[in-house]
Parts: sequence; C-alpha cells; structure tokens
Amino acid sequence: MPTTPLPPGAPASVRLVKAGREKVSYPATVVADDGVRVTVAAPWSLPHVRDFGFVRFEPGDVFTERYWRDRWYAVKEVCDARGVRKGWYCDITRPVLVTGGVLTSEDLDLDLWVSADGSAVLRLDEDEFADSGLAQRDPEAAGRAVSALDELEALARRDGGLAPLLD
Repeated sequence: MPTTPLPPGAPASVRLVKAGREKVSYPATVVADDGVRVTVAAPWSLPHVRDFGFVRFEPGDVFTERYWRDRWYAVKEVCDARGVRKGWYCDITRPVLVTGGVLTSEDLDLDLWVSADGSAVLRLDEDEFADSGLAQRDPEAAGRAVSALDELEALARRDGGLAPLLD
C-alpha cells in the first residue's frame, strides 16, 4: 500500500504506546519523510530532569527522532539546548504507524544507549523485556525485537557508529 510522506515543517504528534496503553504523547515537527523513514524534531517532553545515570534528559534538550515504517526500532539523537550532541537513545519498537500527522510507536521494552563519542554502548531494560511476556504472547515479535537490538548494537560498535542509519 503506497504511503504519502508527511511534508517537511508540518506539525506532527508522536504517540508512544506500551502494552496497549499510551505512555506519552507530544508535539513534534516533521524534518523529513521519504515514505519509509520519517524524521521529526521535538523538545524533551517533560518539565523536569530525568537522570538515567549515563545521561540526563532535561528541559531544553532537543530530540531528532527517526522512525521507520519497515524496521523494528526508532533512533533518537539527543542534543542539549546549545546543540551539543549527548548521544542516541534507540527504542526497540514495532514499525511505526503513521496516520495523518500522528506517529504511533509501540515500545517493546528493549533499548540501546550510544554516547556521543561512541565510548558507551549500553543495552537497557532486558529484564523488563523478559518480564513483559512478549516471548510467550508473540514469539515472532519477540524474536524481531531481539534481532533489532543486536543489529543496532553491532552497528553502534563499528567505525562510524549509527551514521549509516541517519544519513
């Protein structure tokens, strides 16, 4: 089925869903959309700092988020208010659904953090993934999720890191 790309500069809404429930929804602006990958920019959506230990997300941070209609992940480049890159937060998700200007991304619990200098590549939330029951409910989706995490980690550890995905 053909997909009509969203025009650059158009307003969009990102809707993150987990286990059938909306976790968060926030406004964004379309940067680019080629019909397969849609890129949006959005400010950090919470009014407070979220400190993960390896990175802090805080008001003023800008996320350039890349979603694919045919891949099981989203890659979010995180920059501070001055434009200095902090790194990339990668969500393992089902392929994004785009309806009008709404991007719906279903979080499958697994995540990957890649620091700006590439020195830290961290697999995250594998315990949450194991506890989610996805492997029992939907073994095919669970397998695709683990493969997507492995693919992103392997890419992040190569020279050039995630750059091939982001060009």
